[in-house]
Order: sequence, then structure tokens, then C-alpha cells
Amino acid sequence: MLTVEVYEMSKKIDIKFKLTIQEKIEIFNIIKNYRTVRSSLIEILKFVQKSYGWISNELITELACILKISKCDIEEIATFYSQIFRQPIGRNIIKYCDSVVCYVNGCEKIRCSLEKNLNVNVGETTKDFKFTLLPICCLGNCDKSPTIMINDDLYSNVTEYSVIVLLESYQ
Repeated sequence: MLTVEVYEMSKKIDIKFKLTIQEKIEIFNIIKNYRTVRSSLIEILKFVQKSYGWISNELITELACILKISKCDIEEIATFYSQIFRQPIGRNIIKYCDSVVCYVNGCEKIRCSLEKNLNVNVGETTKDFKFTLLPICCLGNCDKSPTIMINDDLYSNVTEYSVIVLLESYQ
């Protein structure tokens, strides 16, 4: 969800996204591994997102131009997959597991603690762009739930109090 603050900030910064020659070469190298351009879109979007942090409208327009496919085709893929971000995200991505097992073991308390300490709701990014809070249906760590993941780091048996310590370690 694009917040008013993020929108206003992006207007002030006047963010411009332009793929480099090297990035375009890499995109065409990715395409070589697939039968069609469309079938390579997820990998292309992941590659571009790794460079820019998120997929802007400008990047979709540029990709459509160089790949010779419609913006709509790219947008369909970009909006369907939850790990392709269509708005600026925080430097640290927090995913809290909301599976049935984590729910039974208290993930709602974890979610509330995260929301309170970050001053955001699920799906939002902090004003300083340090954190984005997202749900995830399973982190595959059910025997040690509730579980959260911050970036690539998995944390087990999380409590509403240990969340505070974890957040401080990512400041």
C-alpha cells in the first residue's frame, strides 16, 4: 500500500530509474534460459528489483520497450507475485509467519508488537524506510513457532518482547 508520505517523498526526490547497458545485457542473458520472453519475466523482475529495490512504473515502461512486450504483460506478473515490490520498501523486510501453527502459538501478539514498535500496519513501510512489515503464510519452521524472518535471518520462538531486541539490532 503506497502511503501518502511515500508518494510525497518520491515526488520531492524526483526518482528516475534507467537501466544501464550492463543491466540490459544481463536481462538478455536471463532470457536465453527460457523459451519465451514472457516466461522469463519473473527472473527479470527479480534481477531488476535486486538493483533498484522495487519495480517502478518507469522500469516497467523501459522493460516493455526493450523486451517488446506490453506494459500490461509485465504489470500482470509484477502485481501477482508478492515478492515483487511495486512501491519503495524498507532496507529491512520483516516477514511474520501467520500460518495456522504460528497463529495458534501467538503470531497475533507478534504482529501487534511489530506494528506498535514500528508504528506501521502490516504491508507498510516505516517513514524512515528502515523496515517493511509483511505477512507470509509459512516460513517452514512450525516446530519453533512463532517465527519471523528479517531479511534472510530466521528467528524462532519469538515473543512480543524479543521482537523489541531484534528490531534494535537492525537499526
